[in-house]
Amino acid sequence: MNDHGHPITFGVSLDPSAENLAATRRVAQSAVDGGFDLLAVQDHPYQPGHLDSWTMISHLAAETDRVSFLTDVADLQLRPPTMLAKAAASLSVMTRGRVILGVGGGASTDAIAAMGGARRSGPEMVAYTEESLSIMRRALAGGPVRHISDQHAVEGYVAGPVAPTPVPLWVGAQKRRMLTLVGRHADGWISPLNIYVPPTDVPSRQAIIDEASRAAGRDPARVRRIYNVIGAVGPYRGATGLVGDVNLWVNTLTEWAVELGFDTFVFWPISAAAAQVELFANEVAPAVRERVRVVRGRR
Repeated sequence: MNDHGHPITFGVSLDPSAENLAATRRVAQSAVDGGFDLLAVQDHPYQPGHLDSWTMISHLAAETDRVSFLTDVADLQLRPPTMLAKAAASLSVMTRGRVILGVGGGASTDAIAAMGGARRSGPEMVAYTEESLSIMRRALAGGPVRHISDQHAVEGYVAGPVAPTPVPLWVGAQKRRMLTLVGRHADGWISPLNIYVPPTDVPSRQAIIDEASRAAGRDPARVRRIYNVIGAVGPYRGATGLVGDVNLWVNTLTEWAVELGFDTFVFWPISAAAAQVELFANEVAPAVRERVRVVRGRR
């Protein structure tokens, strides 16, 4: 059992396709009305049909209130850490703290290189990501930032503005070296979709994060655990991911919280997104929160 007792929060992943912007705006508003905690936007800028994630988030932030925004996850190899920190801090100032910065090493080496990014892989990519986290931490705190290495050449600048509340740094990872980095440095672990990292594979990954946290002198409970969950609530035959009625969703997410240690679930609806978000908000999310509360109370 790996439950660290964090509040259970919920997000919804928004479709970044340019052609679906009107529908995405409706889904975002439905999520706000339904009490979701997060609106998440994936970051694959090399996809010609995708809007830029930061531009999309800024646009939606101006049309919403209360809800936070998560980059799920920003590609560090296409977004230099100094500018990424500047963008996150700026948006946090403008939204009064409604920004969570999810970052990762990048999903496709070839696509990153095709767009002008460096072709890094393996240990080099992990080193670049680890140094990027250090740079972003200092930049988000404000003041002088300098970092010269094989991976970065930040020659010195005064960072700012400083966000009204600290911007959390969550890291997307699934392999040992990146998971170790999460344990040492990150405020949260963003797991890939449940079809890529299935529940049976989660405990070993959580153990790597916890071990790395302790080795670095950190309490593992400081690291939030976020699961991207694709699927549908209802009788969708042959659909991808977690598919079933409300009871299945409530039972499954409760188990994933109290047994696997996830405290945040980002819902990726595979169909009828607006209706799915409303159903999830009304029937799944409150029931999961209550069920987790009861189980924790018994323990």
